[in-house]
Order: sequence, then C-alpha cells, then structure tokens
Amino acid sequence: MANRHNPFGARTVFDTGSGTASIYRIQALEEQGIADISRLPYSIKVLLENLLRHVDGRIVTEDDVVALAQWQPQADTRPEIPFMPARVVLQDFTGVPAVVDFAAMREAMKRFGGDPARINPIIPADLVIDHSVQVDYFGTEYALFFNAQREFERNRERYTFLRWAQKAFRNLRIVPPDTGIIHQVNLEYLAKVVQLREENGERIAFPDTLVGTDSHTVMINGLGVLGWGVGGIEAEANMLGQPLYMLTPDVIGFKLTGTLPEGATATDLVLTITQMLRQRGVVGKFVEFFGPGLSNLSLADRATIANMAPEYGATVGFFPVDMETLRYLIGTGRSEDLVELVYRYTQEQGLFRTDESPDPVYTDVLELDMSTVEPSIAGPKRPQDRIPLREAKSAFRRLLVDVYHKPVREEVQEGSNHERWAEEGGQGQSLEPVQVSTGHDYDVRIALDGVEVAIGHGAVVIAAITSCTNTSNPSVMVAAGLLAKKAVERGLSVKPWVKTSLAPGSRVVPRYLEEAGLLPYLEALRFHVVGFGCTTCIGNSGPLPEPIARAVKEHDLIVAAVLSGNRNFEGRVNPLTRANYLASPPLVIAYALAGTVDIDFETEPLGHDPNGEPVYLRDIWPTQEEVQRAIQRSLNPEMFREQYKDVFQGTELWNNLPAPEGDLYAWDPESTYIQEPPFFKEMPLEPPPIRDIRGARVLALLGDTITTDHISPAGAIPVDSPAGQYLIARGVHPRDFNTFGARRGNHEVMMRGTFGNIRLRNQLVPDKEGGWTIYFPTGEVMSIYDAAMKYKADGTPLIVIAGKEYGTGSSRDWAAKGTMLLGVKAVLAESFERIHRSNLVGMGVLPLEFMPGENRETLGLSGREVYDIEGLDDELQPRSTVTVRARDEQGAEKTFQARVRLDTPVEVEYYRHGGILQYVLRQMLQA
Repeated sequence: MANRHNPFGARTVFDTGSGTASIYRIQALEEQGIADISRLPYSIKVLLENLLRHVDGRIVTEDDVVALAQWQPQADTRPEIPFMPARVVLQDFTGVPAVVDFAAMREAMKRFGGDPARINPIIPADLVIDHSVQVDYFGTEYALFFNAQREFERNRERYTFLRWAQKAFRNLRIVPPDTGIIHQVNLEYLAKVVQLREENGERIAFPDTLVGTDSHTVMINGLGVLGWGVGGIEAEANMLGQPLYMLTPDVIGFKLTGTLPEGATATDLVLTITQMLRQRGVVGKFVEFFGPGLSNLSLADRATIANMAPEYGATVGFFPVDMETLRYLIGTGRSEDLVELVYRYTQEQGLFRTDESPDPVYTDVLELDMSTVEPSIAGPKRPQDRIPLREAKSAFRRLLVDVYHKPVREEVQEGSNHERWAEEGGQGQSLEPVQVSTGHDYDVRIALDGVEVAIGHGAVVIAAITSCTNTSNPSVMVAAGLLAKKAVERGLSVKPWVKTSLAPGSRVVPRYLEEAGLLPYLEALRFHVVGFGCTTCIGNSGPLPEPIARAVKEHDLIVAAVLSGNRNFEGRVNPLTRANYLASPPLVIAYALAGTVDIDFETEPLGHDPNGEPVYLRDIWPTQEEVQRAIQRSLNPEMFREQYKDVFQGTELWNNLPAPEGDLYAWDPESTYIQEPPFFKEMPLEPPPIRDIRGARVLALLGDTITTDHISPAGAIPVDSPAGQYLIARGVHPRDFNTFGARRGNHEVMMRGTFGNIRLRNQLVPDKEGGWTIYFPTGEVMSIYDAAMKYKADGTPLIVIAGKEYGTGSSRDWAAKGTMLLGVKAVLAESFERIHRSNLVGMGVLPLEFMPGENRETLGLSGREVYDIEGLDDELQPRSTVTVRARDEQGAEKTFQARVRLDTPVEVEYYRHGGILQYVLRQMLQA
C-alpha cells in the first residue's frame, strides 16, 4: 500500500501519456546530496524506489532508504531491508497448500473468536494451475484431450477446492488448467513492467515487482521486472501484508558481448552462463546483465537466461528495460497506453538502458563473448554440469564405466557383422547383441506395438520439449520445427522406444508453429502437444511403456531422458532414467531421432534416408536466417490478445466443476487430497519461550547438494512407500495415486513422503538407497517416516546433518513443512541454498551452519551420537553462535560451535513464534 509519508520530497506528479499519476523520484536523493544514484545497478534502483514509496517510519524508515541509496559495490556488511512486492504469483503445487493454509488460518481465527473473513490476500495474487498435467498419452493427436481428461479426473477434489477459493478470497485470481505455464503466462500477460494503481483516491505509478512460489519466477527478470522465487510459506505471509525482509544484496555484473554463432542457440548460451556463474559462486547475490551484447538478444533469449537463475544460484538474473522490452510488449499485444507508460516512467526514473548508458558499478564482473558459445547439453543430474555437444558421447561413456560400472562397446565399422565388448572397468557381463549397430549399445529385445526392437545402455526413452525455460522462446521452438521438417523430408523417424512429448507453456506456441507450417512435421515425428503446463521437467513425465520399464528394471539398463527443461536432479524426471540431460528443443528432436545418447553427432549419422544415404545433424540443422524468417511470418500480437482475452474463464471441464461457497471451507475427513493441516490446531495465543534442544537424535546424515527433490515428495507415489500404503488403506487404488505434487494439500501424504526420494543416500544406512534410517533405541532399519513417528512418541527431538548447498533446487515449501512435521528441530549443514533456508525458518526449524573449515568429517561425527544444542534462549541474536555437544555410544563427548542461520531480527521473531504464519496470525489477533 502506498503511504502519505514523503520525507525526502520525492513524490511528484507525472504525465503517463494517458493522464497523470504520482511517482516517487529516486533522483531526488541525489539532488539532496544523499548519494550518487545514477551509477547504481538497475536492480538496486528498483529496490530503492520500493523503499522510498513505502517509508512510514515503522516498517520502512528513512535510515533504510539512506542506507540503500549509499549502496557500495564491496561492503563488509549489508543492511537488512524490507521489500513489499506489488504482487504474488503461485503455481498449483505450491498454491494449493498455500490456500489450504489460508483456509486453516480462517479456522484458527474462528477458534480464537475473530472474524474468519479477515484472512485474505492483501497483496494481489495470481494462481496459475499448471503443474498437474501428466504425460499419460503421447504420440497421438488425441494426447492433449485425453491427458486433460485424466488431469481433471485425478484432481477433481483439488480443483473443486480452488473453485471455492476463487469465490471465498478477495485479491486472488486463478488461471484455470490447460492454459499455460505460470512463468510464460506471467511473461506474456500478467507482468506490466510498470504498475498503475489507484490507492486512496490517488493514481500511483511504480515498477512492477513480485515474488512467486516457484524458483523460476525469476524468468520475469528478462522483461525488466524485479521478482524472484520464495518459499510458499514466505509468499503466504507476503500475501497477508508482511514485508519480505532481506539483506541488501551484492550485485554481480555479467557483461555480454558479441553475437551467437551459427549452430548455437539461446539454450546453449544459458547453459554456458549457468556453468560460469555456478563456478563463480553467486548464491544469495543479484546478477545483472549489461554490455553491448544485450542489444543482440531477443527478449525471449533474455527470459531464457533469467529463468535459470536458480540453477546458477543467484537470487535474480536481471535485465534492465530497453527498446527490446518495448518491442516485446507491443509484440505480445499489450496496450499502447501501457507501452507509453513503461517508456516514460523508466526514462524518468533512470531505469531505461541504451547502448550509450554508462555501465553501473558492480560488486564483481564476469564477461562472456557470445561468439564463443558452442552447442551443449547439461547433465546427467545437475543443470550446471555443461557438456559440449562434441564431448557428449565420451562423457556418457565415462558415466557408464566410472559411476555405474557397466561395459561399453568398442567402436565398429558400419556394416560389420560383429561387435565386441570392451571391459574398461566394467563388470564384463555378456549380453548377446541382437543387431549390428555403429557403436551403440542395444542389448535387450522388447516388443512395442507388435514390433520387436532392442534397447540398451544410453537408450533415449524420454525426449520432451517442455518447461517454461525454452517453450517461451520462439527462436528455439521454431528451430525445432524446422529441424523436424527437414528430418521428415529426408525420411527420418523417431526411434520407437522414445516417449516423445511437446508441452508448450502457452497456447500461443502451437498457433505460431501451425502458422509457420511446422506443427505437422513435429507431429509426424510424434511430438504432439500433450498439454499446456509443466510436465517432464517437474517429474510429470508419466509412466514409460510397460515393456520398456520392465526391460530397464530387469536388466539394470542406464537409460536416458533428454528434455528442454531446467531441472534434471536425481529421481526427478522419471525413476527409471538415471541419465538426464538438458538440451535445446532442436537437440531434443535430434536425440529422439538417434534414439541414444551414445552418439557423436559430428561423425555418426542420425539415420539413413530411403536411399540408404547417411543423414547427419548438420544436414538438417536450420540456419539463424531460416529461424528468423519463420518467426517474422508467423508471430503477431493478435495471437496473444486472442489467447489472453478470457484467460481466467477456463475450459468446459473447469466450469462444470462444483464451486462451494462460504467463508469457511467444509473439510472432508475422508478426502485424500485436502485436509486441514495441524499447524494452528494446538497453537497457544502467546509464543512459548525459546529453549535449548536436548537429547536429539540424527534422523538423516546426508552429503553435499541435497536438493529439495531429495527432501520434498515429488513425482509418482510408490505403492510400497509409507505414503502409498496410507492411500491404499483409505481405498485408493494405485492407478489413482496421482503424484505427490497433486496431493500437497494433504499433510498426511506429504509427511510420509518427506526424505523418501528413491535416490536419497542416508549415510546412517550406507548400503541402502532411498528413504531409510536407523531407529537407534532398537537399532532397527526402517523408513524415515516410521522412525520419526517412533521418536515423536518417545518425545525425542530430531536433527538432520548435511554437507554443502543443502536445499538446492525448487522452492518447495513441503521440504520444510515435512521436515517440521517429522519432528526435526534443527538442520546442521555446511551451507544452505537461499529459499530452503528461509523456508525452514518459516516453519520454525532452526538452520545451523558448521563453522568455516569444519564439517562432520573434520569433527569426526558419525551421526549415531546424542546431541544437545545450547545457547538458544529469548536473547537469541541473528547469526549468533551456539554450542553443540555430541555424545557417542561410549559416552565420549565432542563439543563444537555452530552458526545460527537466522539472518535478520525478524527471522528470530518467526523462529520464536514457531513459524511465520503463526507470527502473522498472532499479529492479526492482537490488532
């Protein structure tokens, strides 16, 4: 909300081009001699305007404004600032539990004698239902229809709940299913770049800012909109009017020069940038792109780069507003008034970049000449692990031998009638080859649709053009279409064992592919549209055909997925694909044509034409000129206006759902999708005192780079897991399990799946993979859930010990909620990723860091000890140290210090209250 404080005389009347509005001029601070504003990074200027506009002497003080205005590139300490974004965006996997929490807060408000209707978003929020479609059907023109039907069958309870929320809560808009991916909808429609709102009878113009419950919210930075992903817990508090407190960031400048060479795509560029920034180390920092190369990047290319900020570890990857921003707004059908407002406002505020603009000052600078970028993929399990395409085959073979101890074939000449196994450290198993190949590894006969084929190590079983990262970029989507066209014209086809899918982030994508005459060629290669939403990238790849799945499991095959996404962590894409590679959309098709990742595209053909002539990737790769020509003739603003004119209306399937009414939700105790969470049920009106943690046991002893995929339940629900058994006990057939993501509104399912990832390695049970641990009182090995419930019954607090980068990956609130519900009181790690650390705080779980140079190995911790954490009391200060005492099984004691990662005073308050939502509810009850 705007306020009437104006201590710096910064508020003035501004001509928007279609009337007047008030603005808060950041240049006024320089005119008053407070600081040199003009050379500040653009992203810092946006934060500064946010503070200036919200000065009220309570939440935002004059000192806050001065401190940020005097931002220095290098500083020993950074002040904490409050941030009030203009809006919040949510996707349904995090949005449903957020709305469930809101409904539970209404119940708590009623129990305490308050008015439940007071619980509403104060800051406008948009919830886009995009994470629930699954690839059950593919390779047919009916895939879209049948997948949509299955989505509504599976998610009827969730969607009915959201239909209630649509009516029950003010300031909440819902974009129905089958519309698009949240970040692409945000880029193409929701984002304004500059907001114009009427508040208390006054029109105010200000930069569009936001936070979102998905780590890839940062994609909007490509449009010059400052926003980033936060945990669902933080977003809920923000929606309730709480500021987001953050330490003023360092800003790393990334200078781009040159242009991309022929053969390289925006995907290759972003994989290169991701690798460079991850190596530099930018966790918790802003990255801002600058330099003459920006003028050679389309807005969609910029959004592709910004999208991957979580993968390179930054809070944001910001591109300032310039002429390309305005061209994009026009090209996506935004109004002339908005475009004029954006131009005038950003010019007035010094937020508009040109090639002549002086470079801002930065904490540090990296530089990339884009002409050096080469075609690449990334994997097999981390997005920052870039592999030049020319080295992809040898990299896979090293993986096969060094990690999985499998043999590889020696190279043979095409047309020879024999093949020979090379040991190279492998197990030397003898599998009779069933057909001659050119160095590929086809071993196991299977029947698919009545045709016998053979697959082996390296077989590409999933090829998915998916995700917000690339499907929002016409250059790579059109390149894929052109490559498909040339492949079909040369008589090539996709290998029959490849599960293909095309899941655009917007309904505009197939429109322009059709207009360009390319969609039929994609469909000829079985890349039919399977849905409009997140699919393979978040684990909604659906099951593999049964003969393939059986062959992979029975013969322990190392098979691959190739996807145009941003995430390829272990166990995420599909439980059966142990090699997962990120690639540009045209490369996804290339790998589908080859049918294997064990191929060198430079020297080996994709296949042969009807005359027996080899067809190489270079023969069908489109030129940049061909791509741009196709885009220019097929894309127009009217497509976007048509798509988004009724974006909140939904399909017939959506509108035929029941829409319950009332301030309070009618909880169904029999529902396996939506249950009232326990967070507020036993909450006292006053917070209890902070106390030491004593007699704690280790639930999990983990290594480096434990992702939120390892912690938070995601993907398919295994039948034999605690969550699967819970559902079966309630009459749910396995075919109706749906996914963990779809059941995030039921804490009983989610807590049973926490730490249940099939690839988790708990070093307390080194010989087992998955969600297992030791229940120390008896020494039994059991599921983490079962052990946690036994410890809870004993009254034993729990801790988790981990290595570096704990909580990498998606902003999954259930990674923190599930941790808390299992009884974990603290997580002791070498370092934390930004979002997960704040989520733990938001759920009342204490994040602790080993002191520099120390970890569990240097301290000799086995995880079998009993732990006391001392120094926790009501005088607790941000980033203070506590004493940890660990007593082993022989009674010997080790004592060491740990850093409390409550980084700000308000985080200490959240921890004191047992979580951020409890804090907000108590504040409302006392108001």
